[in-house]
Amino acid sequence: MSAFFDGTLLTVTMQTSLGHTPQNAFSPQELSQEIKSFISGVDQTQGRKLSVREHARCAVRLLRSVPACRGAVLEHLRGVYNEHVSAFLHNLETDGEGDGDSNLEDIITEVHGVLAEFIRLNPRAWAPLVSTWAVDLLGQLSSKHAGRRTAPHSSSLNEQLQLWMSCAATRSLMEAYTQCLAAMIAWCPDQCVDALLDTSVQHSPHFDWVVAHIGSSFPGTIISRVLACGLKDFCSHGTADKRQGDKSSRVPKIGSVVGILGHLAARHSDSIRRELLRMFQESLSPLTIPPSSGSTSWEHSAQLRGGAVPFLLQLAALSPSLLGAVSAELVESLRPPVLLQLQAVLQGLPREELDNMLGLAVHLIAQSHAGGARVLRFLADTATPASVIISGPTPSPHEGVREACDRILQMLLLHLHKLVYTRSEGDDGYYSRPHSPSSKAPRVVPFLEELQSHVGELCAETLRLERKRHLWLHQLLCLLSVYGGPSVATEALCQLLILARNPDELTLAWQLHTPLSACLPGLIPAAVTRCVAQIHTHTLGPKQLCQLLLNLASAVQSVQEEERRGPGGGMGGGGGARPQSSMAMQVGAAVSGHLHDFCPLLLHGDPAVSHAAVRLLSRSLLPRAALPSHLLLVCRAAVTHFFLALRRRGEAGKGRDGGQGGEAVNCSVLLLSHLAGYSSLTLKCVLQQLVEGTLHKGNADLFGGQSEDIGGDTPISPSLTPDRGGSLLDINCRFGTTVNFSGSVWSVFHAGVIGKGLKQRSVRPHPDPASVIQNVQTLLAVAVQCCSAPSGNGGGAPKHQPSVVPDEPPPINAEAAKMMAVTLVDYICPDVANGELSWPPEEHARTTVERDIHIRRCFEAHPVLFPLLHIVASGRPALCYCSAVLRGLLATLLAHWEASREPLAVDSPWHLQASCMLVSCMGEGQLLPPVLGNVHEAFPYLTPFEVRLLLLAVWEYVRGNGPMPQKFVFSAEKGLFCRDFARDGDVARYVAPIHSVLHKNIDRLGHLCWRFQL
Repeated sequence: MSAFFDGTLLTVTMQTSLGHTPQNAFSPQELSQEIKSFISGVDQTQGRKLSVREHARCAVRLLRSVPACRGAVLEHLRGVYNEHVSAFLHNLETDGEGDGDSNLEDIITEVHGVLAEFIRLNPRAWAPLVSTWAVDLLGQLSSKHAGRRTAPHSSSLNEQLQLWMSCAATRSLMEAYTQCLAAMIAWCPDQCVDALLDTSVQHSPHFDWVVAHIGSSFPGTIISRVLACGLKDFCSHGTADKRQGDKSSRVPKIGSVVGILGHLAARHSDSIRRELLRMFQESLSPLTIPPSSGSTSWEHSAQLRGGAVPFLLQLAALSPSLLGAVSAELVESLRPPVLLQLQAVLQGLPREELDNMLGLAVHLIAQSHAGGARVLRFLADTATPASVIISGPTPSPHEGVREACDRILQMLLLHLHKLVYTRSEGDDGYYSRPHSPSSKAPRVVPFLEELQSHVGELCAETLRLERKRHLWLHQLLCLLSVYGGPSVATEALCQLLILARNPDELTLAWQLHTPLSACLPGLIPAAVTRCVAQIHTHTLGPKQLCQLLLNLASAVQSVQEEERRGPGGGMGGGGGARPQSSMAMQVGAAVSGHLHDFCPLLLHGDPAVSHAAVRLLSRSLLPRAALPSHLLLVCRAAVTHFFLALRRRGEAGKGRDGGQGGEAVNCSVLLLSHLAGYSSLTLKCVLQQLVEGTLHKGNADLFGGQSEDIGGDTPISPSLTPDRGGSLLDINCRFGTTVNFSGSVWSVFHAGVIGKGLKQRSVRPHPDPASVIQNVQTLLAVAVQCCSAPSGNGGGAPKHQPSVVPDEPPPINAEAAKMMAVTLVDYICPDVANGELSWPPEEHARTTVERDIHIRRCFEAHPVLFPLLHIVASGRPALCYCSAVLRGLLATLLAHWEASREPLAVDSPWHLQASCMLVSCMGEGQLLPPVLGNVHEAFPYLTPFEVRLLLLAVWEYVRGNGPMPQKFVFSAEKGLFCRDFARDGDVARYVAPIHSVLHKNIDRLGHLCWRFQL
């Protein structure tokens, strides 16, 4: 019995108690009987055993009258409270059938009233005792009844709190502890909080609802005092462990601290964050007030201040939520003065403890769920060596601080390397690929998980190529790619291809691919596919898009240069060139599979993007197998870009586009020649688009032609003319829209409007002659390359073989020339049937006057038609398919020379030039024998009548010896189709007019007589 008496407080407590409760005074005899009854549990008067209720009332009377018995009474009341809780839970389980809890509820209320009164009157004597008893009893009750059906541990914290607070016993204990804590805050909160921590350690997690309620009632006090008590316990256990050499039971209360703060973090995260930061900052600040012997605050203890940083690190390691809450602001607070203070604090630690702290810090960084990018930037900025050029306003850190951050960064990379490459080991201990289907679920690394959303920023920082910094970031980027799998690796490689601005920066992409190719196959095609997806979604700006295309073109070009040097050309570069060459080959193969996706960029509004696109496509290999629709799309875009490049080249001569026009034209020519040599389909498409684009009214001025319609009735290709809508009345009033009755009385010519005079010809600006000549030469060069390229190469660029004679151009392919001839006829005269090859008598031309005039107007509006006809004539017998066009043009020329009253033919310059070029083309195409094919040499010296005589001889010969392709025979020696004019009969009868004109003008044509010998 004496064990429960407190002699020091007995007198005061008895005086206080008895002085305020006179109605409960007992005589000594009655008190003796009450004590005996309480101890024995038997009524001393009646001699029977006391019931639970009677025994509890006896204890309450003793508590009121003899406070020295408080220890024994409180110990007995544990059973009373337990009985009430058991009855309460049983009543809930049986849906209210039991009534045991109602018999003790008034006892619980009476006990609570007595304790509340004692705490109010004398808190220093009663609050420490009652708080420890109440919180310990709460822990015992929570743990004992945790398995009951009405109080399952799996229920939420709010449900548990609602259940226990509806019980009178636990509610009474909670209110008593709250009253004690409120009374002790002013003078001794640590003892109350220590009891809470001890109980939390013993009965967690069943005790969590108590912690949640107390913390919500006193958030500021609980947070600060829990941290202070945890710090004291941490330091005391650390000292004891050093003495005993046992580290197995280190810091027993820190888990409870983590649990309490974790419960409070949901509603009081800001308070927790502020308190943690305050503890960190206070531990670094110098100790200004000397510690006193009676001081209980940790700020006044040098030992506690020195252990604050290790304690906070250990706390963060046990609670990821606390780490995430404080990491962002903690990094922001690490300014140079704070870093110097931290260095000064850590310098006093032993080497082993300091290494353990650094290892723990690295572990925390790897496990941080938020703010990883900010931590990485801080470490990289602080660890970067001082250089001549400092990026950003951050001052250069202290050398010791820089070395410490350098060491942490190196340890972090090593730690991440171990986590990434050992997180999916097989049962045999060998490393398996992290993302293989057979590997187990890999371990999550929160730091790398958070960095996956910052791949673009990492790539941009890596490409800055700062000292040591880019090496760290590049290594981290490699680890992040391996960890994140194909998606992250593809994103990283794609970003490097987009952001690299020079060969040195582009080399980082090759260096990233080299280690990743072993565990992530197919990375290059996936990266190119991702780049194409970003192009389709328009997520790249013009500068980024242009840089991406240039980088891809550089990679493809490096492959071609490697092949050009031959197998031994790259041996001098060492072994490092082979991985880069291998990657470049993969880039070229991947780009060739997406040519149809890159070709729309040829028509991009930004000239730089368009130029980069043609540079890439002209250097890329064509796929070995491609869909016809994709090929046609590429061909159309390439031809359209060719004309855009010609126009930009002309504008570049005036100071625009920075002089890139010439290179763009060369790349466009190279691309068209590659496409033409791929297959017969692409050859036909390229030639058709070239001819139609050349004769289109929007491009006619490039080649010295008219940009407006010829007489209002020139057919324009629907694919090249945008549909802007029009008036139906204007269309119906336009001449030529009705049924064509050529040669009848319905044939009319729109020469003007009655009363308004002749139709006015529009005045068009004269293009630059030098630019026109350059454009025509470029066009002819493209047409010759396309027509002479061997088709059917499959994949890759055509390789032109040099001709036998070095100065002789390559022969024109007959099929290509035929395609070009058919396209010319379809455009110039679309109503001509394919079978109109034979020539009728000259009088028959009167029935096709309207069509013939249209043909002549086309030649007048497009001077480039004659050079194109020369190319067709070179691919014999393709000129035969232009028979209708030649016949119509010749008919109009005959009509002109017949009606001309000029003294000499040179007085009609265009008609003279057209007559000469027409006969020259027919002679080149072997539609005429040499003696007739040379008559155009005499035209400048003749009169219009004499020119008509010679042209009539040409007409008669072609009419008598029709231009049929069957008359041409392939010559294996020359590699061309040739015509044997000896099989056509006697040519002498067609030469008679020529000899007559020669004899008449022998003084001027004597030097040409040898050209007309049979």
